Formats: sequence, structure tokens, C-alpha cells
Amino acid sequence: MELRVGAKFREHKGTLQCGNKTFRCALGSAGIVAGKVEGDGGTPLARMALMEVYYRADKVSAPQTRLPVKAISPNDGWCDDPESPLYNRAVNLPFAASHEKMWRDDDIYNICVVLDWNLAPAIAGKGSAIFFHLARPTYAPTEGCIAVNEKDMRHILAVCGTNSSVETALAVS
Repeated sequence: MELRVGAKFREHKGTLQCGNKTFRCALGSAGIVAGKVEGDGGTPLARMALMEVYYRADKVSAPQTRLPVKAISPNDGWCDDPESPLYNRAVNLPFAASHEKMWRDDDIYNICVVLDWNLAPAIAGKGSAIFFHLARPTYAPTEGCIAVNEKDMRHILAVCGTNSSVETALAVS
């Protein structure tokens, strides 16, 4: 399944097309950007494969999907330190270098899909922790990820498998 995300220039709200359905989505505060850089607030202008789904089993049920699914724990993190040899990789907490906690209080990672942005090989400073995750109720901007509400996420994941990808583009209008 090919997912398509579009947004107007520098806008953090866009649409995600999945088959014949269109969903509202939140993007990075800088909108969709070419030349993604760590910390720029941009969602990469790219085609990214959907790799693996993480979910928080104490809060939500596992989503139905043909992608690999893993329950997260309080010890799960993701390295966002360009100086670390584990940059843009899952890590176990505690972890000395800069990282994101996957077990969050704000629920946005209750369902979180790893996208293959800058994974193999990870290039220091090109951006890390670019995920497809749950949106805040107001669809506030992400740090560079793509986010939808839980109902839409479950619908989208139900039709996704190991060959699924998401492509971002600037909308014309």
C-alpha cells in the first residue's frame, strides 16, 4: 500500500491519502522539507518504507497489520544524538547520549510506526526518530513526524504490509 502525504508550503497540517480515503494529518512545525537536518522541525520530502509498529500494551490493543508489531516498555528509547554510534537507532534506557523516550505520557507513541528515514546507514545530522505516530487532539505540529488520530491509524495499518511506504510531497494550490 502506498500512502501519500501532501501539505502546502511551510504548513504543519496536511492530508494523508490511503487508497481511496483521505485523512487529516499533522506534520513537523516547518512542514515538508527537502534537505532534512536534525532538529529543523521538518518532515522529510521523501518516500519512506513502513518498517515496524510499536505500541503501548498497557494503554491500547495491538493494531491489526501485516507489519511486524512489538509492544514497547519503559526501557525503550531512540537515539537522536548525531555524535553517537547508535544515532537513529532503538536503544535501551537508561542511555547516556541524547534520546527520545518511547514510553511517553502524552500518548502520541501509543501506536508508532518506524519509517526508514536515514536508517541504513544513518548519516549524522540528517535527522532521526522520523515516525508515523498518533496526533495530539489539536493536530499540533510534530518534531518532523507524520501523525494521525488513533481511529485513522488503525484503518491505515490494517491495509499496510511489509511493502508499504509513505511518500511526502508539497501540495499544489
